[in-house]
Amino acid sequence: MSDAGEKDKNGGAAVEAPNPFLPSPDDMQHWASVMARAQQMMLEFALGQADEEKDARPLFDPARWIDNPTTQLWAEQGAKMWEQGVHFWSSLAAIQPSFMPSAAADAPKDRRFADPDWTANPAFALIRQTYGLLSDQLLETTRQLQGLDADARAKMEFAAKSMADALSPTNLAVTNPEVIKRAVETRGESLLKGLRHMLADLARGQLSHVDKNAFKVGVNIATTPGKVIHETDLYQLIQYEPTTKDVFTVPLVIFPPWINRFYILDLNPAKSFVRWAVEQGLTVFMVSWKSADASMKDVVWDDYIAAQVDAIDTVRDLLDVPHVHAIGYCVAGTTLAATLAMLAAQGDADKVRSVTFFTAQVDFELAGELKLFVDDGYLALLQQLSAGGFLDGRYMAATFNSLRGRDLIWNYVVSNYLLGNDYPPFDLLYWNGDTTNLPAKWHRQYLVDLYRDNRMVIPNSLTVMGTPIDLKKITTPAYIQAGREDHIAPLASVWRLMDHLSGPKTFLLAGSGHIAGVVNPPAAGKYQYWTGDNDAASLAEFEASATETKGSWWPHWIGWIADQDGGKTPAKGARVPGRGKKKAIEDAPGRYVKQR
Repeated sequence: MSDAGEKDKNGGAAVEAPNPFLPSPDDMQHWASVMARAQQMMLEFALGQADEEKDARPLFDPARWIDNPTTQLWAEQGAKMWEQGVHFWSSLAAIQPSFMPSAAADAPKDRRFADPDWTANPAFALIRQTYGLLSDQLLETTRQLQGLDADARAKMEFAAKSMADALSPTNLAVTNPEVIKRAVETRGESLLKGLRHMLADLARGQLSHVDKNAFKVGVNIATTPGKVIHETDLYQLIQYEPTTKDVFTVPLVIFPPWINRFYILDLNPAKSFVRWAVEQGLTVFMVSWKSADASMKDVVWDDYIAAQVDAIDTVRDLLDVPHVHAIGYCVAGTTLAATLAMLAAQGDADKVRSVTFFTAQVDFELAGELKLFVDDGYLALLQQLSAGGFLDGRYMAATFNSLRGRDLIWNYVVSNYLLGNDYPPFDLLYWNGDTTNLPAKWHRQYLVDLYRDNRMVIPNSLTVMGTPIDLKKITTPAYIQAGREDHIAPLASVWRLMDHLSGPKTFLLAGSGHIAGVVNPPAAGKYQYWTGDNDAASLAEFEASATETKGSWWPHWIGWIADQDGGKTPAKGARVPGRGKKKAIEDAPGRYVKQR
């Protein structure tokens, strides 16, 4: 081949050899169509947003986040990407394989850079190395800043880490080889699909992790049979159908956090803690909290404590038993500790035979990165966001996602928006995105009194329902479960329960984190747990002598429950939902969990 081309066999005129990197007319026409369709989608979205200006939605409605300057800049840069993308891909494809280095054997293990081109292609290898150097320098510089107190340094390091994650070249289409290859393979259809996903999320004001149409509460999620047998303006009480001939005489009442929907403990038959507990012979009751609205603007901590007492008394009266076992998960566990302290002060501690804490905190000194969200600036913003008397749950979801931004934000930006992948039908992710609104007054009080000022561990500093509380007065047998990798309720913080309760205590350390560490059914054969010296003077001392057991900790817990009171009674009469003095209101999971 020569610069002039190649002569035919008969010595005719030279014929130009085809350029493998020059798009064909058909390709050019197709890409022009792709860009036109993208522009049309963005135009229709913009027009839809303009139409909604007529709505009376609040200024800080998450569905209007598109209006902020950062999002507008993102959209502008996205439009430029559409115009420049084809030229970038063509030039990148021209890089000759002979110049490509072999993959570095000592390359850091970072799943964001799993695509072989991050090491095999010199252009992307340089981008990755440059990003690594810059992000390392950013974090190191932050750590070396002088004149900062511990809180300020923690905030700076969190901000630097978040910035480094956001600036990763994997988050941009034109610097992510996997995205480029997918776009070329699909002739731009993956980018169009991703754009459709992004615009849908902007319209609803929330990053999607899962196909929202894949699940329906009460149909293929939260399906354990039962009835709502009691309700107030704040909660519904569900009683589940027994599946054993005899049941434990002492029933179980579960208080889930009102920050999330209760069905994290009843995702599906294979994962359901509720179903498993029923199968062990427990009469199980579940509290389903109402998602806050404007009518709940004056709800405070006393109201949630009164609700816990009401649920306990309702079950005791229904089954004619002196006491119940109680479980408190996360913030509901914190509140359950306050409830127990109040009952102890009033001489009613025997209403609860035992208490189990799932990843709950009472001492917030070591509460982790969530403490970064309790300064005056954040509290002022919170007041603005809660002008209607309640905090939209999408804001809390965004806050929790930001604690693991690489996994829960940018991972899905790449997958959903840049690669255009289909959403996975994953029940846990569906639950994670099923947000619950919070009463504004109580939410602020919780952050100030507990997270910021840590008043719960100061005897008689807090008063609930007119009674000063002191955690040292709690002598109820307690089972304290913590997650080794929990970033919401850190292990060291949960351990502090061992220091503040006065009754017999059993501490169990579960593998994994805030959710998977709790929801770990025996049949799954996953993770492990550690038990040890419950009289250990410190967490370090406990861990040093702890014994590891493979699999779920649930069997250990039911053994502990049986040790508290192993008495049995026939599963009939009031033990069957609706057959006692409390008639069935509706089938489980009830209305409240479905309200948005």
